[in-house]
Amino acid sequence: MKKNIGFAALDLPLADWLREKLRLNAPDTPAARELLEGIEELMSGRADSLMLELAEGTPAAPAGELRCGALSIDQRLRRVVRDGQEIALTPKEFDILCFLARNRGEVFTKEQIYQAVWEEDYLLDDSNIMAFIRKLRKKIEPNPDAPEYILTIWGIGYKFSDRL
Repeated sequence: MKKNIGFAALDLPLADWLREKLRLNAPDTPAARELLEGIEELMSGRADSLMLELAEGTPAAPAGELRCGALSIDQRLRRVVRDGQEIALTPKEFDILCFLARNRGEVFTKEQIYQAVWEEDYLLDDSNIMAFIRKLRKKIEPNPDAPEYILTIWGIGYKFSDRL
């Protein structure tokens, strides 16, 4: 299931106004600094577009970080830690984990996971998604044979546990 993405054109006068407002009145947060940096990259031509996502942070989990039991997923740094140990994931493994964790409790077919994670054309094969899930479980699960995080919903697909 692909995320709905809105598009709004940002003209130069509005970008300049927004940049000035952020410089003068923005809260002192990483998100405000990143937005200002993104606008400056757009205006200088170093970037062609800027994607925004509304982050919902809490004191226990800062914006861009998902906490699920002993697992911590920092989306901004693309870093995963379980019980204080960093877990090395491939880019696609990380993308699949983030997609499932952001949508905790929601069941996805292999096709939906594929559509959400792969941006370019890629040969969809159920065994590809299954292989990624298997490798991901070996890395993040305390016991991959009895998964706690990524659960199989027989006959449908997978979901990230909503009990953590």
